[in-house]
Amino acid sequence: MTTEQTESTYRNPVLNADWSDPDVIRVGDDFYLTASSFGRVPGLPLLHSRDLVNWTLVGHALERLEPEGEFAAPRHDRGVWAPSLRHHDDRFFIFWGDPDQGIFQVNAPGIRGPWTRPHLVKAGKGLIDPCPLWDEETGEAYLVHAWAKSRSGIKNRLTGHRMHPHGTELLDEGKVIVDADHIPGWFTLEGPKLYKHDGWFWILAPAGGVETGWQGAFRSRAFFGPYEERVVLEQRDTDVNGPHQGGWVRTPSGEDWFLHFQQRGAYGRVVHLQPMRFDTDGWPVLGDDGAPVAVHRRPDLPAQPPAAPATDDDFPGGRHGRQWQWTANPREGWATQHSADGLRLTCVRSADAHDLRKLPNVLTQRLPGIPCTVEVELRLDGGEPGARAGLVVLGDAYRWIGLQRDADGTVHLVHRFAEAVAERERDADRSRPAPGGRVRLRVEIGAGARCRFSADTGDGFRPSGQVFAAAPWRWVGALLGLVALAPTGQGPAGAATFTRFRISTS
Repeated sequence: MTTEQTESTYRNPVLNADWSDPDVIRVGDDFYLTASSFGRVPGLPLLHSRDLVNWTLVGHALERLEPEGEFAAPRHDRGVWAPSLRHHDDRFFIFWGDPDQGIFQVNAPGIRGPWTRPHLVKAGKGLIDPCPLWDEETGEAYLVHAWAKSRSGIKNRLTGHRMHPHGTELLDEGKVIVDADHIPGWFTLEGPKLYKHDGWFWILAPAGGVETGWQGAFRSRAFFGPYEERVVLEQRDTDVNGPHQGGWVRTPSGEDWFLHFQQRGAYGRVVHLQPMRFDTDGWPVLGDDGAPVAVHRRPDLPAQPPAAPATDDDFPGGRHGRQWQWTANPREGWATQHSADGLRLTCVRSADAHDLRKLPNVLTQRLPGIPCTVEVELRLDGGEPGARAGLVVLGDAYRWIGLQRDADGTVHLVHRFAEAVAERERDADRSRPAPGGRVRLRVEIGAGARCRFSADTGDGFRPSGQVFAAAPWRWVGALLGLVALAPTGQGPAGAATFTRFRISTS
């Protein structure tokens, strides 16, 4: 979904979907961005832009989550938290915190890889939001990170380390360099990004929580402090709640810009672009004197054609596009490559077939942040009674529509849902026959992520069930998903083929 723009202006958000906890760098004339991916696979998305407004998804840096067994089932609140992207010594580096394992790092000679396997830089519980810095003036390297209270009992402080210049290990036990318990009114300090500028060490870090917080800036002449602080971006009288956690980047002409997220419920954390300047005291000023901008002059960069991360997919040769992620580490045989178009998903047998939230074999992409219509065509080839497949809006509560094969071999339309507190899904509508095991599925998603489901089994689209308000996970926005499954049993249960996946906006 491209951002609304003219030749001279852009409108926020520039990435109107759940690209959580963004970080950004410039290498030459190219800008690169990564974001949290939590328990989805592949992880660490990599986006590219030439103008900071139009972005495309060019790959992922993390092929699988480790250890393998820990992510064999969905872990939506674990995995990759708040990565930092840097370029040093002709290599790209990404550091992130897994709140249950510690701080990891991967690196590559180019943004498209090949990326190394994850290297554990510091083991421990609750170590999150790491960011490295290579001081080009002194040759020293540093790392700062925050803390997750849910795992460590610690929050609201930042810990700093000296780091080996190779980025593989830390050289000391660490020291608290910012304790926000000592700053009146500050709480939940996290998400630090570390920079060196104009002789100062800078930490740009949010506080106050994702729903209502603010962006802070800290500076010191020495890495280990002491630091002074200021609030540099807050909601004020705008409709951008909790504007914070992101990255600072400078263009070739010397303009400064800041990319950050806004929490939008079921839509997740959408990404805004703010102008940035330094005042007469040397402090950064973000947005319109510290308030988020909705529309602004475009960066002083060469004009680029409108672009956005892909959503539509014809699945050529049975392969899905980069925008899709599994809800856990995938296993061989879930998707079958072939010579025609269409995604052929195996009807995976599972004891959890009654609850899609527990399934690792749901193929997902982000829910667009604007009203849209989602359509896909489905053919159910699974011959096993109970084999089924469909299109799902997945979150803490979910709803899906698709096809299921009966014991007598006939196929019918099903529409099911599960509330957040429910352990099993229930029917959302009465079933109807689907001749030939084929159907066109549609979800119309309106304001507030309210979803209307319908299906065409050969006589035109007919509505099904009640309106459903999409729900987020704990840290993740709602997801669009494709799934094929079957109850437990012996032998293959067949497959389902999805074609012509489309997302259109009005």
